[in-house]
Amino acid sequence: MDFQNVSVIGLGYIGLPTSAILATHGLNVLGVDVNPDVVATINQGHIHIVEPELEAVVSGVVSAGRLRAANRPEPAEAFIIAVPTPFLEDHSPDLSYVEGAAHSIAPHLQKGALVILESTSPVGTTERVSEWLAEDRPDLRFPHQVSDSESPDVNVVYCPERVLPGHVLHELVYNDRIIGGMTPQCADRAASLYYTFLKGQCVITNSRTAEMAKLSENAFRDVNIAFANELSLIADELGVNVWELIEVANRHPRVNILQPGPGVGGHCIAVDPWFLVHSAPAESRLIRAAREINDSKPRRIICKVKERAARFSNPVIACLGLSYKANIDDLRESPAVDIVHELSREGVGSILVVEPHVKKLPPVLQNAQGVTFASLDEAVRQADIILLLVDHRRFKNIDRRILMEKVVIDTRGLWR
Repeated sequence: MDFQNVSVIGLGYIGLPTSAILATHGLNVLGVDVNPDVVATINQGHIHIVEPELEAVVSGVVSAGRLRAANRPEPAEAFIIAVPTPFLEDHSPDLSYVEGAAHSIAPHLQKGALVILESTSPVGTTERVSEWLAEDRPDLRFPHQVSDSESPDVNVVYCPERVLPGHVLHELVYNDRIIGGMTPQCADRAASLYYTFLKGQCVITNSRTAEMAKLSENAFRDVNIAFANELSLIADELGVNVWELIEVANRHPRVNILQPGPGVGGHCIAVDPWFLVHSAPAESRLIRAAREINDSKPRRIICKVKERAARFSNPVIACLGLSYKANIDDLRESPAVDIVHELSREGVGSILVVEPHVKKLPPVLQNAQGVTFASLDEAVRQADIILLLVDHRRFKNIDRRILMEKVVIDTRGLWR
């Protein structure tokens, strides 16, 4: 079966760029999202996220009739699932979005169809997708029902995204892709789809290895960030400038310590390691410890702000940045948002929030006591305390003479 029609389930930070790239390479793409505003925005040729160059690409393929959005799937030769996989309060994975996506596409599957799960998932999730599909379509044979030498009617594959926000369009095309097929035939079918646009290599493996590879990549980064964050706590205790410490230590030819921060956010590093911990709790002691160190860092920042705020009768605190990393609008799992929310909840002072990449405060802060959305100039001028939470480019060139007049807490080392 040749690929002419592809349906992408979930039009967020991965699903929408993937849809656009597929459409620019001649495929007819239906993007599916449950949010009617997202569907309407895309069908008008606009986008609802911030990603360089993406709006121009989406506008072009929508105008050409190659990309359209809808609330429900339709028949296609290939389906790509790119929905969220958050965790619950006990850090166990929430697969409800993936299961819902599987059930939504099941009625539209035809013999020879390809189903790709791109959402970061616990090991074994791809097999569960195959089982969910089989529940709805007993007339078709799925990979978990056949041997490796047999051909299933529907090919099911895991292929994680591995892109950096702000560089997604480039990295979708040039990064290598892990293709985790439930059978070798499944993997081959998925590789043939990705090679319609991919300049990197398709690395073939099985679905469980591919799932664990994605989790391992982000757990590796989390552990290294935790080392830097723990160093920052030790340095504070011993009166050492952590930024100078790391700069000096990194002059060793085989040392590359990362930069500390106020915590770890985003949809990957702050979430994925917990999937490994949940799957093998007794064996994942280091990974759990790293998560706990990084999750505890916001509390240490809050305590530092409260200590400084005690010097003032009615402190005004300028909180610079809300996104989980620099120069993007993504607030998912952002420690900056948590810090601002907790400062408000504890009544530490009046809080002026500056985030140049969003147009309004996120819902959790919109009704928070004493929190106001402000411009950079206004916040810096009025503040007694300047709390830098995100190292956006726009913050780097603040007049240092103004900073010298304020209490400054720089959690990113931007002004060191």
